[in-house]
Amino acid sequence: MTVQIERPPSGTADVRKGDGAGPGGPGPRTASRAGALAPYLLLLPACVATVLLLGWPLLKDFLLSFQNLNMTQLIQHVTEWNGIDNYKEALTSEDFWRVTLRSILFTAVNVALIMVLGTLVGLLLARLGRRMRVTLMIGLVLAWAMPVIAATTVYQWLFAQRFGVVNWVLDRLGWHAMADYSWTSSQMSTFFVIVVLIVWQSIPFVAINLYAATTTIPAELYEAAALDGAGAWRSFTTVTLPFLRPFLYATTFLEIIWVFKAFVQVFAINGGGPDRLTEILPVYAYVEGVGNQHYGMGAAIAVLTILILLGLTAHYLRIVLKQEEDEL
Repeated sequence: MTVQIERPPSGTADVRKGDGAGPGGPGPRTASRAGALAPYLLLLPACVATVLLLGWPLLKDFLLSFQNLNMTQLIQHVTEWNGIDNYKEALTSEDFWRVTLRSILFTAVNVALIMVLGTLVGLLLARLGRRMRVTLMIGLVLAWAMPVIAATTVYQWLFAQRFGVVNWVLDRLGWHAMADYSWTSSQMSTFFVIVVLIVWQSIPFVAINLYAATTTIPAELYEAAALDGAGAWRSFTTVTLPFLRPFLYATTFLEIIWVFKAFVQVFAINGGGPDRLTEILPVYAYVEGVGNQHYGMGAAIAVLTILILLGLTAHYLRIVLKQEEDEL
């Protein structure tokens, strides 16, 4: 009698069965797709919030810039489109270009002071002992955490004409003409108060970032520089500065954006006065739009402000990328 032995199934089926995760389990391709989609799913809530909170208001502002909207149209619920008339009126106005130049100079002065003083404070943090470093960082964080309008109110009290601490101190030091000086009566003195306020608010961010960057520098590099006879300045330029340069670029970029749109400080100190001589573009857009009840014009100025800011940041980034390419 002949016994027939059945051949076992081919190995392909076993391999396929082994590759799977069992009945109902995800296969390798499904798992890989899920892993690839995971980062996008995590970013989805932030993207949705950005679109709703920033994208939609920006779109509404853009549409409003093509309308002739004042109190009459607002009460009657009438939409009156006027094309690019608002942009023509803004771009042909001498006031707009005067305020634009003032805004650029204002931003340049503030960012320069913030970066220089913030870098010095950050380097000081790296040199101090533990107790003094913690004490100084607590003071920096408290100054940084103070709400903008609260800080602006404090500075209004400090520089008040009759009972301000600044005038009292200057009078005690011998400058008796400053006893009743009005800091908001002229363009330059008003800008001085605003610049001091903005620099004071911004230094903590730069200083803490730069201090954090110094902690990434290996101590061996300083030891090697000291063995080569490098002094403090040479160690800074050859060791510290190359490591801090990326952080300086990124921080400067953020400060340009923050200072250029500094509406609260300028408006709360003196409403852009005296005689609208301290208005920068955000304040100018608000005054023209809400103050003069020409909302379409205010929206057009706001759109132009965004475009100017994008142009400035693009120019800055181009300079930074070019310098990095030259270094490579």
